[in-house]
Amino acid sequence: MNTEHQNQDKAPVCKELEGKYLTFSLGSEEYGVEILRVKEIIGMMDITEVPDTPEYVKGVINLRGKVIPVMDLRSRFMMGQVDYTERTCIVVFETKTDGGVELVGVIVDGVSEVLHIKGKDIELIKELGGGMHVRSDYILGMAKNEKSVRILLDIDRVASFGHLSH
Repeated sequence: MNTEHQNQDKAPVCKELEGKYLTFSLGSEEYGVEILRVKEIIGMMDITEVPDTPEYVKGVINLRGKVIPVMDLRSRFMMGQVDYTERTCIVVFETKTDGGVELVGVIVDGVSEVLHIKGKDIELIKELGGGMHVRSDYILGMAKNEKSVRILLDIDRVASFGHLSH
């Protein structure tokens, strides 16, 4: 009965995170973002640099007449830079900002798959230490299965450009 009560305390938050996630890789780590936030996955294309932006902001792309800012997630997470490969792509996410909803392109090493992640498989975290490359306020939770752990990202926080948002 006590175990059941503990699960009830944990279930509402984890249940809220349950759903389908697009998973992608950065180096050897796997990440996930809610699939409903994904608008498009495109191959690498020419990116127009914008002066006086943070290093992680690679510039903007013209996607069917719409100008979309693009960030390099490796750079955002202060991971080492690598050459782009045929797997490198831009995932266009819909993000919520103070000004409404905006599209943001995020460069990732490669898209993996779409997974349905159950609430019981998501562990909430307080703080991460050690060698983790990602700020803990960017993380919704950790999705675990028998083989691996995937970091579930809060794309609104990750893709926030702060003073760059209009």
